[in-house]
Amino acid sequence: MVKNKFLVIGKNGSIDRDAKLGYRTGRKIGSRRLKIGSNATVRKGTVIYEGTEIGDGLETGHNAVIREENSIGDNFKIWNNSTVDYGCKIGNNVRVHCNVYVSQFTTIEDDVFLAPGVITANDPHPICTRCMKGPAVRKGAKIGAGAILLPGVVIGRYSLVGAGSVVTGDVPPYSVAYGNPARAVKSIFNLKCRAKKRRRPYEEVKRRK
Repeated sequence: MVKNKFLVIGKNGSIDRDAKLGYRTGRKIGSRRLKIGSNATVRKGTVIYEGTEIGDGLETGHNAVIREENSIGDNFKIWNNSTVDYGCKIGNNVRVHCNVYVSQFTTIEDDVFLAPGVITANDPHPICTRCMKGPAVRKGAKIGAGAILLPGVVIGRYSLVGAGSVVTGDVPPYSVAYGNPARAVKSIFNLKCRAKKRRRPYEEVKRRK
């Protein structure tokens, strides 16, 4: 375990020399301590700011950025050139692919997947900053490549947002939504596996309130 006044890293971690941990923010924050759990893999070019807490099993690609005042659970994976801005809440087993931007004050629950190029927004009146609120992506939801989630929208549990969609309103749980603006068009339980590897793509998902 690495431990000093502002940096705590659990055991069995692998940290590349060119990674920067505890990077100083220009914002005034409550605590400067960066805490990272055990079994972390942090690759070259990664920058993780002070004042954030991350659970066990962190894994980063190259040039990933995680800003200050974030609360992140276990087994968080974030790949090349993606950014988590400050003030976000992220659950367990979340995967963020390449070139993704997670805006300030976004909530991401357990088991969510963000495909390459997903962008979240948080300011309905750009540069106003007084009513900033990112999207809330509920448990198990999957967001397709290049989708844009606008401020304050709620992506329901286990829903699927199609590639290139612009989500301007809430997406119901267990639904498939796509388009610009995105609309819910069917249930995930009506999807079929085109490769015929299984009967239903999400047959393991149980409908819950």
